Amino acid sequence: MSVFFSYILLGLSLSAPMGPINAAQLDKGIRYGFMHAWLVGVGAMAADGIFMLFIYFGVASFVDTPYIKTFLWLFGFFVLTYTGIESIVKSKASAHLENGNGRHETKKKSFGTGFFMAISNPLNILFWLGIYGSILAQTSSKYESYQLLLYSTGIFLGITIWDLTMAGVATGARRMVNPQVQRGISVLSGIVLIGFGIYFGIQALHQFIT
Repeated sequence: MSVFFSYILLGLSLSAPMGPINAAQLDKGIRYGFMHAWLVGVGAMAADGIFMLFIYFGVASFVDTPYIKTFLWLFGFFVLTYTGIESIVKSKASAHLENGNGRHETKKKSFGTGFFMAISNPLNILFWLGIYGSILAQTSSKYESYQLLLYSTGIFLGITIWDLTMAGVATGARRMVNPQVQRGISVLSGIVLIGFGIYFGIQALHQFIT
């Protein structure tokens, strides 16, 4: 059981560093409430699950080819830049919404935001290749298949706990701060997303040149 909890902690530690998903969750929570922020994380987890399946079945090396990576860098650039600009443009109107009112965005779109941001991130792919690939290499010789599934579930449970925490923090901030501060947080989140998008675009250009 202690091994299972260690994988829960691994999932928490993997999710904690500030990145595009956390910035998007903060933005959605500030603008639309808990459920939208949480669904961004659920969408990202769905993408993570696909990566884990790819690695488990040994097909992740295809995603690591130069052409695919270039495409993903470009796709990530467009997704993050668009999401960041949208966050800034909508921040003024969203700051005046009542708590929990998400009428300006569907829950499906929030899920899609998290999914496409995660699935189009080559760093995310390489990250899972390194982390989950090493876990498989380490545990496959020691444990049965059902145990590998159990420990993978532990990782996802840790990610889920972090997503719920981020959604709660964002919702708490929405309730505690005034509309002007809410707008400032949404603008800042948008700038962070655009920054990541520009980085992705530079990486795509570099990948194309080399």
